[in-house]
Amino acid sequence: MQLHRRLIAALVPGAALLACAVPAQAKVVELGQVDASAPATCPSSPCLAVSRTTGYQVKVGSKRGLYTVPANGRIVAWSIALGDPNAKQTAFFDKGFGAASAGITVLRQGKRLFSRTLGASPVEKLEPYFGQTVQFPLEQSIPVKMGFVIALTVPTWAPALTQLMDDQSSWRASRAKKACDDTDTQTAQTRNRQLTQYRCLYKARLTYTATLITNPTPNAVKKKK
Repeated sequence: MQLHRRLIAALVPGAALLACAVPAQAKVVELGQVDASAPATCPSSPCLAVSRTTGYQVKVGSKRGLYTVPANGRIVAWSIALGDPNAKQTAFFDKGFGAASAGITVLRQGKRLFSRTLGASPVEKLEPYFGQTVQFPLEQSIPVKMGFVIALTVPTWAPALTQLMDDQSSWRASRAKKACDDTDTQTAQTRNRQLTQYRCLYKARLTYTATLITNPTPNAVKKKK
């Protein structure tokens, strides 16, 4: 896949100043993992896609917590590695779900697989970037706290799903337990404070990541004498 990235400092107001002003103890952390050896399926047959749901990666291989925020901070961008569906595949999904689109959602997890939405990025149109890895900087960064989880929200469809995996990789979707095979009903979490159960577990990988800038630690600010 070709790499298509928008420069964060060029497009986010104040980002260049932030890089100079934040003490060294603030860190830039990429949440998640996209493996080039496990790309999104399209245009292979079958062309698998995510549709009308919000999902978060539980495990990548045997690794857990890759999409869990490790420290308080702000999400400043997100990325997605897209398959390259052919014209026939694109027309099929567009007719059934609408034009390909996605964004990220911040979740606070609770008991019994419940999660509440506490923030979200704008939803982006994806078709111009098929076959590429694209980064979307956020004009308004999203504040997050340690322990929150970053999910992918797809109100229509997105070629951002690998084939089924046998390496322990798995992701959960905001669907009811008995509706895991229902990929047509709209379950994307698009409203703030929504609370839902993520009951459906799938043996595959979602191909997205998010960029976190952690808050500086208290001792990072030098006191004037």
